[in-house]
Amino acid sequence: MATKKLKLKIVTPERLVFEQDVDQVTLPTKEGEITVLPDHVPLVASLASGDLVAKENGEVIPFALSGGFVEINNNEVAVLADFAEHVADITDDAIEKAKARSEELKAKMNDKDHVDFEHFESELERSLTRVKIADKWRKKKYK
Repeated sequence: MATKKLKLKIVTPERLVFEQDVDQVTLPTKEGEITVLPDHVPLVASLASGDLVAKENGEVIPFALSGGFVEINNNEVAVLADFAEHVADITDDAIEKAKARSEELKAKMNDKDHVDFEHFESELERSLTRVKIADKWRKKKYK
């Protein structure tokens, strides 16, 4: 008998990031981290920044994630994220750019007349999440 799988789909406003059948998904919600297994109850939740970790055949597939929503229904996990990126795609160059961008944004915060605080906050969160998650997964084994 074949074991049940989850259909995981991760989408951002820019692109489809990932679509594959997996065994389980662990993701950060505003209420705390949750792990979704096959036959999970239907759920819609707001996402927090952090790492989404899918598991398939014992291998982990990690992503940096920031903002958005998750909908779980009928063994389908639809992640609609503001930002999502596979950890392998976060290069050292991207990390340096993210660090520089976060410093630039922090400096701009002092110019109160020209700051779009909502945009600033999401940009800063995205940059810091990218750095934090890349550092966390740098020496770990993943798919």
